Amino acid sequence: MKSPTPRVYGIGNPLIDIIAQISDDDLAKLGLHKGTMHLIDERRRHELLRFLHGMSVSYSCGGSCPNTIITLASLGIEATLAGKVGTDEFGSIYQNRLEQLSVKNELAQCDEPTGSSIILITEDSERTMNTYLGANRFYQKEDVVEETVRNADIFHFTGYMWDTQSQKEAVMKALDIASESGTMVSFDVADPFAVGRNRDTFLSLISNHTDIVFANSEEARILFDNYDAYECCKSMGKLCQIAIVKNGKRGSFVSYMGTVTSIPVQGPSTPVDTTGAGDVYAAGFLYGICKEMDIYKAGHIASFLAGEIIQQRGAQFSVEKIDEIMQRLHAVALS
Repeated sequence: MKSPTPRVYGIGNPLIDIIAQISDDDLAKLGLHKGTMHLIDERRRHELLRFLHGMSVSYSCGGSCPNTIITLASLGIEATLAGKVGTDEFGSIYQNRLEQLSVKNELAQCDEPTGSSIILITEDSERTMNTYLGANRFYQKEDVVEETVRNADIFHFTGYMWDTQSQKEAVMKALDIASESGTMVSFDVADPFAVGRNRDTFLSLISNHTDIVFANSEEARILFDNYDAYECCKSMGKLCQIAIVKNGKRGSFVSYMGTVTSIPVQGPSTPVDTTGAGDVYAAGFLYGICKEMDIYKAGHIASFLAGEIIQQRGAQFSVEKIDEIMQRLHAVALS
């Protein structure tokens, strides 16, 4: 590690999460494909909000990379979030919340509205996301703080950053800096549709720029044209040092230096809400790396945290829950 206190730097899409419970019939009426992320425009955003009018709705800070960075900060890892928000109320709320959560803030600002994600949770706890990128679309390479990337131990980003050209250019700039400075690179593939749109690019990123890659079984299937999660992890492990394929209720696979190991699932068989489970899994794994644990212990911590987050609503732990989790992580570190 570059310093006694590991630093994680993340570039992501800061989004205000708008969370509601709906039925499968409602999802069908809205013409949405369950369990995926849909990029929407402002008109569609207003349509969905009108549909939810009168329903019980909750709000929180979200975004895939932000969820990972916020979780790491709550676990005591020095973590920085970069991205873009608007000069509006949601942008102010987001930045104030980061300060409360001890996340270092490198969010740029512009006149576009702060992005939001309307997360619709069905009875089986699957979440279908409808993301309005807003200000995020305009994050650009000039917004990357080079010194922060150079000083970081780990640079983390997700496939969602491949939705606009300016975002791609910003991430590629950060990747070049990370390569020059010896910063470890962590890539969460993030979404099946993102993989479908960018399969060849993502395979190139994995092969040429990354040290750690996270994918779920569906994303891995699209990447490697194989329904077997173990085989996908094995294939991905040939392209990067550490490859992780999350396989839902069946646990996950971790490949390190070409050897694949199964990590058992932890948590209830019937989750309350799967929102952010993959993001928190990534945070758990990166926490283990920051604490210089072996790869498989990091995988068990990742599985444990994912199992904890799906027992509650939302993708972030309360202060009380973090205290309980830290006690258990301390026990793991000593085992």
